[in-house]
Amino acid sequence: MKGKVFFITGIDTNIGKTYATALLANNFAAQGKRVITQKMIQTGCIDISEDIEKHRELQQLPLLPEDKAGTTCPYLFTYPCSPHLAAEIDGVTIDCNVITQATEQLQADYEIVLLEGAGGLMVPIDDTQTTIDYVKACGYPIYLVTSAKLGSINHTLLSLYACQQYEIPVQGVIFNQNDSADQLLSKSTVDYLQAYLRNNHPASEWIELPVM
Repeated sequence: MKGKVFFITGIDTNIGKTYATALLANNFAAQGKRVITQKMIQTGCIDISEDIEKHRELQQLPLLPEDKAGTTCPYLFTYPCSPHLAAEIDGVTIDCNVITQATEQLQADYEIVLLEGAGGLMVPIDDTQTTIDYVKACGYPIYLVTSAKLGSINHTLLSLYACQQYEIPVQGVIFNQNDSADQLLSKSTVDYLQAYLRNNHPASEWIELPVM
């Protein structure tokens, strides 16, 4: 039986997706699941995906054979920018079938594959396709990472609305409480988003990323 894939996305870049992905991996491992993380596309580094390296560090694992083979990060680009531009700079055409095939290889050996995206749902992969198009085509449920920084409620609701329009299941929302020093703003954001989920996505989990 093929493993289950969850797609981890965020309301913005640098929102905490990498830490959230590692948290989920540790949670699934604690349940006795055989789990692996994957990065869809990594920009701004060479050799090994820095996000995969961070996953392994937070999982207290060495780099895996799948990491060294590139299966856990099928596309790696040197310039730190959106995938469509990073690929153009490096003279590469992104073929989403390559990503899907890498994920399927992992599904053959693991019960859970946690696929971390690059940036948010509307990040362009190429001139015609965004991340949300790929997630929809693959049928992956998502975990959405958010925070209490100014503007996050708006960005969170827009992301959830996009998932609704694309009929993408929202497995859970992960709140990164490391992203705000304003406790009043943080509590208000949590209260609002939890109420919104209860009313609009009642089957979705609410998970809080521990303070680091």
